[in-house]
Amino acid sequence: MSINNKKTSSEVASQAAKTLSDKNASKTAKRLAASALAQSVNGKQTGAEMEDLASAVLNSTKYSNATKELAGSVLTQSSPER
Repeated sequence: MSINNKKTSSEVASQAAKTLSDKNASKTAKRLAASALAQSVNGKQTGAEMEDLASAVLNSTKYSNATKELAGSVLTQSSPER
């Protein structure tokens, strides 16, 4: 399996940290934020389940631009083979 060496940018990591501490943030936004933050410092890749969630968020009109930015970051760190 190919390894994707991309990491979450410091700007997105900061947004993710704010999302995790926001009591009004949705469960979906917090899941994406946690995934993005986990990928900010180490070589973790997005799993298939998170890829599906991020893709659904990007294809929906229901989510905010901030949540979509997290989803985009998560997707760029997925396995190139999926």
